Amino acid sequence: MKIKDIVTKILKKKDDEPWLSYYNREERKIKFTDLSIYEYLKKCVGQDKDFTALNYFNTKISYNELFDKIEQASKSLRSLGVKKGDVVSICAPNTPEALIMFYATNNIGAVADMIHPLSSGRQIVDYMIQTKSRMLLLVDFDYEKVAPLLHETLVYKTILVSPAESMNCALKAGYFITKGIKVKKPKIGDQDFISWQDFILKGLTYNKVNKIKYSKDDLAVILHSGGTTGTPKGIMISNYNFNALAQQSGVNVSGIRPKEKIVTLLPIFHGFGLGVCTHAPLCLKVEVILVPEYNSNRFYKMMKKDKPHVLAGVPTLWESMMGNKNFESVDMSQLKYVISGGDYLTINMENRMNEFLRKRGASISITKGYGMTESVAATAYTFDGANKPGSIGIPMIGNEFCICEIDKTTPLDYGEEGEICVCGPTIMQGYLNNERETNNIIKIHDDGKRWLHTGDIGYIAPDGIIYFTQRAKRMIVSSGFNVYPSNIEEVIEDHKDVSKCCVIGIPHPYKVQVAKAFVVLNEGVKPSSKIKKEIKDMCKLRLAQYSQPKEIEFRKTLPTTLYKKVDYRKLEKEESEKNEKTK
Repeated sequence: MKIKDIVTKILKKKDDEPWLSYYNREERKIKFTDLSIYEYLKKCVGQDKDFTALNYFNTKISYNELFDKIEQASKSLRSLGVKKGDVVSICAPNTPEALIMFYATNNIGAVADMIHPLSSGRQIVDYMIQTKSRMLLLVDFDYEKVAPLLHETLVYKTILVSPAESMNCALKAGYFITKGIKVKKPKIGDQDFISWQDFILKGLTYNKVNKIKYSKDDLAVILHSGGTTGTPKGIMISNYNFNALAQQSGVNVSGIRPKEKIVTLLPIFHGFGLGVCTHAPLCLKVEVILVPEYNSNRFYKMMKKDKPHVLAGVPTLWESMMGNKNFESVDMSQLKYVISGGDYLTINMENRMNEFLRKRGASISITKGYGMTESVAATAYTFDGANKPGSIGIPMIGNEFCICEIDKTTPLDYGEEGEICVCGPTIMQGYLNNERETNNIIKIHDDGKRWLHTGDIGYIAPDGIIYFTQRAKRMIVSSGFNVYPSNIEEVIEDHKDVSKCCVIGIPHPYKVQVAKAFVVLNEGVKPSSKIKKEIKDMCKLRLAQYSQPKEIEFRKTLPTTLYKKVDYRKLEKEESEKNEKTK
């Protein structure tokens, strides 16, 4: 194609972006803030702060109290020597303390490194080595698996916090009896560890004034993902990236009013949970109901008692709700938005969920978000008028989408299928210390803009609505979490008796997919329950809970392609056929 034709095609697509017709004039004029994450939150909330920000097992923390706690934690961090640009790792579930630490870290210009608490001890420490973390907020039940490895990191102080810290006295006692009593503690006098309460007290006598100069382009958050290749990477998110998502989300849920409620089930170490389900609602002055761990019956009681106006989750949650008979009696007429993300929502489940909502008094349809951790979370979203079954909606305001051939940068026409590419204010700064992988996924197109190549296949209809058709990358999505077969294979192939391994995703009634490992043993070694147990134990030690293979099958050989590579697609086909026969 000639340069003139390329330019003409680009200009035509820019002038003819049909998704813009779904936004009004004011929405199109959106200007993304230059403030830091914490500064933007304070600006959004303003002076009226005497109402609930966080609701944690019915312990309610007002915006006034939340800001006071953040300022106190900020002083404590400074008193312990944390300065601008330092990395503070936060490895905890959805608790007030984790959020207080997140905003306090941002307040002093440090970087929040968000880590999944169900990761293995080895993974947690590897993340902190990668980010050069200096301080760690660690949920106490992770102490036993992380403490022996901390000497490998640069962390000089670990703050231990219990999930029961902000619970009322009765719940705190119940938690201690059922779970807390089993948690290992540091030895008395171990100066490397400090409790949350002692951490907060550190700031009481700190009176130094530290003026921080913030930039919208300062690195603010590090999230962890396997990217498009499955190799763990640190994703660098700036103040600008993170706040832009909150502003975009505000446009998409414009019907929400201050003091209304959202249930935040999705974890804050994930872009969806931290950005869409926590920061964006707080900026809208919404009450965030924090849920650290999903429990079907507890969730049912919460829905019935608290009557939230927004519910965000992954397809696993919808399946659980629809399968829980208790929900027959739940009135959902107050719901304004039900948002699905983290994995593709099938048309069948979409229709079933809409019927489920209607039968319980809701007048809305489920909406869908599409995105990647590399874009903080969502980049496209469905709403009234742009919520066709099977679609992923239209680009969020300020974003652009195009479809390219795999490994190409020239946009295809509307209706043509290819790789989904995204451009916009939430696109990450890059992968931490990995310029090569950054350049593989973020490419400069002929328009001079940075485009994120998602590795997903889809097309844009002439009306601007986008459709996802398949994943180009080999990845399993289990309960909304990305599971990378190559990581599991690497662990299993470390076993002394294993010759080769191939991992695929198989259907699961609630998790959508789980991992299954096909294992070939070394010559002369016979399959046994002992070896299978040893493999499972290795996986428990080195892999996150959601990544561990549900099934292990021994085989004499694995199918191969003409190029002598393991043919995982053939294994997927075999499992699919087996599954069909058992239905």
